[in-house]
Amino acid sequence: MAKKKANTGPKEIEVPIKWYVPDTIITRFASNMVIQTLEHEFKLSFFEANPEIRTGPIAPPLTEVRADCIASVIVNIAKMPGFIAALQKQMDLYNAKQQIK
Repeated sequence: MAKKKANTGPKEIEVPIKWYVPDTIITRFASNMVIQTLEHEFKLSFFEANPEIRTGPIAPPLTEVRADCIASVIVNIAKMPGFIAALQKQMDLYNAKQQIK
């Protein structure tokens, strides 16, 4: 009969997270997002589009709008399903509240 090897590695334990957002964090409005797939991660880049200011009554049509990157985050591929589930849950809660109004 084979013997089991003793597990000498560290045991995993769950530790609660104490969320902290410093006062120096600037909250920005993201109107656009780009997701890139890397080898083992996703790169999420958030952009704020700022159309040019036009004050004249006659202006040529816009040919482009500048969108500035305001944040870029790399997420491990193993964490992405949990993030998607959390986003979907919040979207479902929001939609449920809108139906009540």
